[in-house]
Amino acid sequence: MRRIDDKLAKITAGDYSRRDFLITFAKDADLLRGCSATGRDGLNRPRPLAAYRADVKRVIESDLADIVLTSLSTAEMLAETGVYARASATPAVRLNDPTDTWRVRGGAYPAFPALPFRSSRLDAVKPVSNLGLYGMTFYNDPVQDHATLTAYSEFRDLASRVGIRHFLQVSDPAIEIDTGDADYAAYRNDIMIRSLAGVARRERPIFIEAEYLGPAATEELASWHPSRIVIGITGCRGGTTRDCLERLAQAERYGARLANFSRESFNCEDPVLMLVAMRRVIRDGMSSFEAARAYHDDLKAAGLRPNRPLQDDTELTCPLLKQHALEAA
Repeated sequence: MRRIDDKLAKITAGDYSRRDFLITFAKDADLLRGCSATGRDGLNRPRPLAAYRADVKRVIESDLADIVLTSLSTAEMLAETGVYARASATPAVRLNDPTDTWRVRGGAYPAFPALPFRSSRLDAVKPVSNLGLYGMTFYNDPVQDHATLTAYSEFRDLASRVGIRHFLQVSDPAIEIDTGDADYAAYRNDIMIRSLAGVARRERPIFIEAEYLGPAATEELASWHPSRIVIGITGCRGGTTRDCLERLAQAERYGARLANFSRESFNCEDPVLMLVAMRRVIRDGMSSFEAARAYHDDLKAAGLRPNRPLQDDTELTCPLLKQHALEAA
């Protein structure tokens, strides 16, 4: 049994402890951004693909992430090196890439509603991984959302035949949508659960990732059917290191049992050291402030220059997190 299956079994059985919290490290930006996915080095030169993939290998070898999500091309490379055979992390592949995830330089795709699309064939994924991410975005538009759910239904049929499990990522739209008198979080929760209510157990995602929208929205999702639907949060988008860690602490307190982390969404100095900081918050119950300070100590010990001064990086800048910080661990 893989480590993720043991943890998920404990969570769904109501036997959760903080050691069972799942972390997914996402390194699939090459499927989203193309050449620009690798970022730039200290001299502002494009990093080579080898350096980008070296980050993935370091995370796998650190044993700090439970799932490592990549593009199919990166997953094939990692399989050839045999790195997963020596690790406890589970390999996963991004199984669809709708148009709103295309973030190429000069591209305007995120400004429009997503069109369903899959680059990777599932029969090509199966030799390197039997788990992947399927992403969806809802727009409160019947034509758009019908197309999204039709594509998801067709995907589930194929995944069942091929024998691939998936987890679901529901992303918030990049464009403003009208939800009338209801706030967006209520709409998001309802459309997610409604979309899964008619799905058979054998076809369901093993867990769902969604944006952290505060305590009430998180508790509503987490308490809906905890023995069948495990809820987690998507990657932190911007902010300080303390913002990222406080968001993690609050989400776990209100029922999230997993978190996605990527340098695509949060440009940290070192992914392995950031995963160490996340574990301090989840496993050790360290406050986000103290964990951010410890992270800076780790950067100094590693000879890495921080992106922000310590004083700035230990501030909470997100209003939602500030509002609930006193209630958070």
